[in-house]
Order: sequence, then structure tokens, then C-alpha cells
Amino acid sequence: MRFDLVDLRLFLCVVDAGSITKGSQRANLALASASERLRSMETDAGVTLLERRSRGVVVTPAGEAVAHHARLILQQQAMLKGELKGFASGAAGTLTLYANTAALTHFLPHRLAAWLSERPQIFVELRERTSAEIIQGVSAGLIDAGIVSDSVDAPGLQLHAVAKDHLVLIVPEAHRLALHKTVQFADVLNEVFVGLAPGNALQDHLQDQARVFGRELTVRIQMKTFDGLCTMVNQGVGLGILPQSVAARYKRRYSYHILEIEDEWARRHLCITYRSWFDLTPAMQSLLTQLGATG
Repeated sequence: MRFDLVDLRLFLCVVDAGSITKGSQRANLALASASERLRSMETDAGVTLLERRSRGVVVTPAGEAVAHHARLILQQQAMLKGELKGFASGAAGTLTLYANTAALTHFLPHRLAAWLSERPQIFVELRERTSAEIIQGVSAGLIDAGIVSDSVDAPGLQLHAVAKDHLVLIVPEAHRLALHKTVQFADVLNEVFVGLAPGNALQDHLQDQARVFGRELTVRIQMKTFDGLCTMVNQGVGLGILPQSVAARYKRRYSYHILEIEDEWARRHLCITYRSWFDLTPAMQSLLTQLGATG
């Protein structure tokens, strides 16, 4: 059978009106066209669907079956149109957002919570990468958008600063550096550190900066969370480097000293990056607007 949606809608209009003439009017079809469609439906079905009488039409048992399924099909079509409208308006869909460590742990949770609660049909997959990896992915067209540090060059990409992300050094109270307020990264490369877990974007970034000086960070232990890192530093296990906002938050719980890292690469801002605003889906545009992008 080759019934299309116009056929099914016409058939229901005729059934509900009890008349081919009135049904064709409801379906906005000429009477001749409507009659031809109904004859084609019966020919394709191989059975009579409507009994023509002087005062209208009566639905046959086969016609009742067609009417039942036609209603279901048109209801499903309406539901599909509604869902697609949600995708088009940015109210539905699955988004993949790439971000560096600081954005994932401190910036995004507060910004995303209210936005997601108002959009139950949107799902967000967060993926952690270094800023350099995100920029490479966006430049190559493999990533739609991400949150990166502005310490990494992003030629040809849009960058919107949304938060400070300066890196600081935290040291135990009894450490010799506890009397200082600032430090150069090169001056602490001989120290023992508490790091973050292997594969962590921030930890990889710090190792890259150490290699600029031809060195490797001496990491005594690696923790999965900033909380774990701060616990170790508090107990004198080693030094730690983390975003200033995170260090200030855990300072309420632990007794360590915070030193500003003077190196330019440590004076960072979190930035939203993408190639072209108009290439993004409405859902992604809505998300990035919530995070602070101006389009």
C-alpha cells in the first residue's frame, strides 16, 4: 500500500464528517482530487473502505482499521514535529562540550545547573581535554566549541573570556616559601609536588611548562580531585598548583599558603572558543550564551 499522510488525513476527515464532500473541504482538497485519492486507497488496499450512500458514507470494518492506524500515524507525526521543533529552537538534543580541568571542576557546575533544569530534553556530555587539544579540535572542525585558557594561541577562532583562571602555588605552612606572596615557576622546579591523576588536563599542562625549562616535575603522589591534592599539601607531602578560585575555596578547610605564580602563562582566563557562531546549532548557541558568550 502506498498511503501517504495526505491520504490518511483526508480519510479521517471524510470518516469524521460522514461525507466525501465535507471531508474534502476539511482537508482543503478539491472534491475530484479527494475522490480520486479515496479510490486509489481502496485499489491499493484491495478492499472497500467506504460504503457510498445517498446521504454520505459509512465506514466498513476495513475502513475502521485504516482509520485507527491513521490516527496513530498522524499522532506520531505530530509528536515528531514537536520534538524536531525542540531541536531547532535549542530546547532538545545532546551536546558535547570540551573543557579544561578548571572549567570542569569549578566554572561549569554553577553555570550549567539552572540552565539544564529548565531544559529537561537536553543532555550534555562533558569531556576533559587540555586547552591546546581543544583548540586543535575546534580548528580542525572536530569539536564545535570548548572552554579553554587564553594562555594558548587560538588563531582564526572566536574567544570570549568568561572567568578568571589564574594558577597559584599552594605550600604547607612550615615550608620556606610560606613567607612569600609570589613565585616564579622556574624557582620551584626542584621541589616535590602533589599532582593530579594521570591524563588530567591541568597536570599535562604543568608538565608541558616544566619541559620548556628542560625539566620534569617531581610528583610524589597524584590525586584524583583537588580536595585530595589540598589534603596532601596541608599535611606537608608536597607543593601543589591549581586554579586560584579552587585554592581559595579549599583554604577555608585547610591550612596552607597561596602564592601567585608570576609567569604569564599562569595569569589565565577561561574562554569559550568556537569557529563561527552561525555554524553552531541553536542548542549549542543557547548553552554558550548561558556560559557567557555574546555570539
